[in-house]
This record gives sequence, C-alpha cells and structure tokens, in this order.
Amino acid sequence: MPPRPSSKPKILIVLHQETSSPGRVGHMLLEEGFDLDIRRPPLGDSLPETLDLHAGAVVFGGPMSANDEDEFVRRETNWLNVPLRENRPFLGICLGAQMLANHLGGKVEGHGEGLVEIGWYPLKATEAGKELMPWPDMVYQFHREGFSLPRDATLLATAETYPNQAFRYGDNAWGIQFHGELTRLMMQRWVVRGAHRFELPGAQPGRDHLGGRLIWDMHLKRWLSEFLQLIFGKPTEG
Repeated sequence: MPPRPSSKPKILIVLHQETSSPGRVGHMLLEEGFDLDIRRPPLGDSLPETLDLHAGAVVFGGPMSANDEDEFVRRETNWLNVPLRENRPFLGICLGAQMLANHLGGKVEGHGEGLVEIGWYPLKATEAGKELMPWPDMVYQFHREGFSLPRDATLLATAETYPNQAFRYGDNAWGIQFHGELTRLMMQRWVVRGAHRFELPGAQPGRDHLGGRLIWDMHLKRWLSEFLQLIFGKPTEG
C-alpha cells in the first residue's frame, strides 16, 4: 500500500543553494507538528501560485543579493505578493527580509562606509518589539547589505551599523536581518567557507563566531522558538 499523505499542515521553505538547510527553524517547526515543503528556486524549483495548501512560508538567506538580476531573484521577489495578498504567515531571513523590503518599495544596499556585519553584534528592541516579546541582546549576522524600512512597516529591532534589523508588515509578514537558524555544524561550515569575508571592514575573525556562540546562542535559540510560535502558532490538522 502507498503511504497515506500527511494530514499535517505544511510550511513552505525556500532555500537558495543545493547544500542549504533550514537548520533550527526546520527542526523547531517539525517539533511543533508542521511538515516542510522545501523548494530551491535557483535550482529550478517552482513556487506555488497560492498558499491555500500551506500554513505559511519562510524564505532564507543566501550569498546572492536581493538586487541581482537573476531570474529566480526577480521571480521570488514578485512571488511575495502571494503571502501578502492572502495574508499568510511569512518570515524572511536575511536575503528573504531584503527581498520583502524590495517588494514593499524599500531599498537594499550596503553600508555607506563599506562596513559589514559578520559575527555577533548587539541588538536593541524598539518599543514595538518589546511589546511583542523579549529579544536577545546579541545576534549572529552574516551580511554585506541591509534594507531600508518599507513604508507602513513597523520596526521591531535595531542596531548601530545597520539600523533596520527586524520589522513587521501588516498582520503576518515579518523580516529579520540576523540568523537564529544556525546549528553548530552550520556555523562551522559558514566559518570555513566564508573565511575570505572575515577581512572585510567590521567583520569578526572566525574564532569569535564559535566563541560567541558559547555565550549568546542559548538566548538566541530561545528567542527563535518564541518568535516562530508568534508567527506560525500551533498547527491544526487538516
């Protein structure tokens, strides 16, 4: 007999490299009772015309820019009209947040003085952010560009070098610049493969990435769990 289709609600997971993983976001969603529908648009995967069969979507980061002219970047950015139009829970992480900002009329660009955030950096919640939940004091970053705050969006968290770190748009669209999804193995892989970027202005050496994890990751992990519950809630069998 063929296996019965799962009745669990699915979260659409959008990744940008063959080896990319949803990491702790995937683990936490599975633990909550969701299934994952993983798509990789750069490798030719399509995106659904509606999220009627999904409980929400997460678009992750990647080494490309939200300003790139690649077909999949434009297609993904335009596709964000689907969760926005249908008012479905949506989370954009790093590149995903930058695509959301672009879609909403914001601007994605590098720091005026060429500074990057690669490593652990302080985060400060805004009053609107504090009303929602407690936020971590330090977060893990790996980016060379940031985004302006889209019109009618609410800023939830800020930082010194890139002031727009987390925002909410409408009821169900969220974007964060930093990374809470990395497992230890993922961070080790990023540190090895991204070592050439540690020479950029403002970046931290690789040893500080792993050392900072021992100090701050526990708080970031707890925040991520609460943040995902805030966005996606508890699944209902369908």
